[in-house]
This record gives sequence, C-alpha cells and structure tokens, in this order.
Amino acid sequence: MSKAFTREDGAPDEEIEVEPRIPRGHKNYITPLGHMRLKSELKALVEVERPELLKTVAWAAANGDRSENADYLYGKKRLREIERRIRFLVKRLEIAEVVDARDQEQDRVFFGATVTYCDAGGAEHTVSIVGTDEVDPARGRVSWVSPIARALLRAREGDAVTLSTPAGEERLEVLAIRYEELK
Repeated sequence: MSKAFTREDGAPDEEIEVEPRIPRGHKNYITPLGHMRLKSELKALVEVERPELLKTVAWAAANGDRSENADYLYGKKRLREIERRIRFLVKRLEIAEVVDARDQEQDRVFFGATVTYCDAGGAEHTVSIVGTDEVDPARGRVSWVSPIARALLRAREGDAVTLSTPAGEERLEVLAIRYEELK
C-alpha cells in the first residue's frame, strides 16, 4: 500500500472543533452566569486538570517503552483534548460581550429574557434567550440566533409573532416576558 494512505505513528488526530456560529457583524453575547461558567471551566482546566495530567504523562514516560504504554498514550491524547478546549475557551472569552438582562428594556423581548408563549396548538412553552455558548434545550435555554428567539425578539406581551419552520409558518402568542437571573 502506498505511504500516502497510511497514518504514521505520532501523527496528530484530526482536529475538528465545532464552534457555535455567531452572525457576521455581531458580537458573542453571553449572560453573566454563562461568562462565569466559561471562566471557571477554563480555570479548572488550566490550574487543576492539565497539571495533574502532565504529572501522569511524565510518570508514564519515565516508565520506558512509550509505544505500548497505555497511560502515556491515553494521557497524551487527553492532553491534546484539554489543550484544544483551553484554546477554544480563551477565544470565546476574548470575544464575549457580557449582557446583564436586568439592564434591558423590561416590556419587550431582548437578550436574556425568559418568554412564555403559546403555540398554534394552544400549548404553552417557556424559553430563556441566552448566548450561543449557553444553549441547553433541556432547561429551555435557546440561543439568541435560533429561529424561535429571532421570532420572539422585540415582541411585547400579547403580540403574535410568526415562526418560520421547515413545516411552514407558525403563529406564536407572547404571554409573558420576565428578566430574571438564570441559575
């Protein structure tokens, strides 16, 4: 087989980094809680997890033959993952713009709002509009660039908005808007 189709030992794994998309010309908006979480994750990686892993890799490397040393091989792989995550977090924090929901106009839907709305079927839903790094559908947190958030932005209580979906357009009615500290 040609060498072009084989992977040499020590060749790095392909780095695929999925990054939340931010519309061109916009900033990386984030809530104070989301900013704090990213900073604490970065701190934990840099000050705790990475140094401990470096000790383990150094110990494993001192044991001799590295080609069959599982501790060494796993440690190096995990170290690459940590380094990749650190680079990602540093970039995201550099471009982050913290937006405190309490500073928003309270009677309209803006970033940081928690909105209760009614869909065409009469079911009520509640979502909080957060940054792209804070999305958690299980907790009702949607990105401010998501279709549902885009439909709700700038609406007032009682307004009917149109949500474009693959199945067609759906009308939603805004029932309540509140700005609360997310936990």
